[in-house]
Amino acid sequence: MNSELSGNLVVIKDKKSIKLHEKSHYGNMSDEGLQITLIEALYLAEKGKLKILKKGKIISIEEMFQKIRKENLFIKYLVYSDLRNRGYIVKTGFKYGSEFRLYERGKSPGDGHSDYLVKVISENYEISATDFSSYVRVAHGVNKKLLFAVVDEENDITYYNVEWTRP
Repeated sequence: MNSELSGNLVVIKDKKSIKLHEKSHYGNMSDEGLQITLIEALYLAEKGKLKILKKGKIISIEEMFQKIRKENLFIKYLVYSDLRNRGYIVKTGFKYGSEFRLYERGKSPGDGHSDYLVKVISENYEISATDFSSYVRVAHGVNKKLLFAVVDEENDITYYNVEWTRP
């Protein structure tokens, strides 16, 4: 499938994109076609399922990695890719102040609500107690579990499930 890079979105106009959206839950449908994020586009390109073009010229996977790094999306891409490879449906979590919403294996956005919010941080990131508390409070308030995805300098990911408990 071919797509067109447009700013920080990639648009797929191919009719097969409807199946990609409905079956695998990538992006959002619009009048233009399927709009996917840079992270989703790179993931699909790496899997050999998508060619990304800009003004008719194919953008290589390395060029997409450069763009991802330039936009400070690299560690988010690592986490997205890892979760997708594990069989999860991953959607954006901006509405909840997190990077992603995560659906358990076998569930999808049409079947109900996501189970987790995923906050992505590097191992060197310093988080204040107030910020940490607010992430937990938001997740608890919307009946979701909070996963911290911590990416170390070797690009290894450790997931921490953080739950609010009443003493």
